[in-house]
Amino acid sequence: LMPATRNLIAEPEFRAMARRPLLINCSRGGLVHEGDLVRALDAGQIAGFGFDCLTSEPPVPENPLLGVLGRPNVIVTPHVAWASAEAMQTLWDQTISHIDNFHAGRPSNTLT
Repeated sequence: LMPATRNLIAEPEFRAMARRPLLINCSRGGLVHEGDLVRALDAGQIAGFGFDCLTSEPPVPENPLLGVLGRPNVIVTPHVAWASAEAMQTLWDQTISHIDNFHAGRPSNTLT
């Protein structure tokens, strides 16, 4: 997260959005101003949101997202969106490949 990307989506962006979008953030916490997000949700500017990353993890007690957990239009997961069965299998396949390459004396995980 860079200073230029912190709170990249905030109150002005919510006002400019098409009516009642769903906002998904599974990239980086801090990109969305969490207080403005909750205000946009409460005002009906957005239909709901799904977040897999928060500004601080674990969330601090005063995080405004904690106040909307349990709503049917809110999904917050603990930074696990990457952990699908397919992603886990890919990680295992890559690990085994790297070990095989190491034992065979072949380069592995190199850029050309």
